[in-house]
Amino acid sequence: MIVVNTEFIVGYEIVEMLGLVRGNTVRSRHWGKNIMAGVTQIVGGEVIPYTEMLSQARDEALGRMAAEAQALGADAVINTRFAIAAIMDHSAEVIAYGTAVRLRPVS
Repeated sequence: MIVVNTEFIVGYEIVEMLGLVRGNTVRSRHWGKNIMAGVTQIVGGEVIPYTEMLSQARDEALGRMAAEAQALGADAVINTRFAIAAIMDHSAEVIAYGTAVRLRPVS
C-alpha cells in the first residue's frame, strides 16, 4: 500500500478514486507518564513518554487507515493528513485520513 501526502504518485496515474478513508485511536496518559512529564516540566526538555505515545498513536491510526483503503481494493492513499484533538483531560484522539485510489503504472 502506497501512502503519500501528495495529490499524485510519480510513475502512476489515478484510474479510480474510491473515497475518503480514515483510521483513528484515542490514547490516555498513564499516571506514571504524568509523573515523568511533571519532572521534565520542572527541569525542561522533551517529554519523551508523550512523544513516544503520540508516535505510536500516529502509527496505529495510519495502519487502520491503510487497512480501510485495502478493504476497498485501493492501491494507495493520497493526500494523507493527521489531526490530533483533546477528547477530555489526559486523553487525545489521533486520526489519519486521505483519499483511497486505484492506480495504473504510466508507461
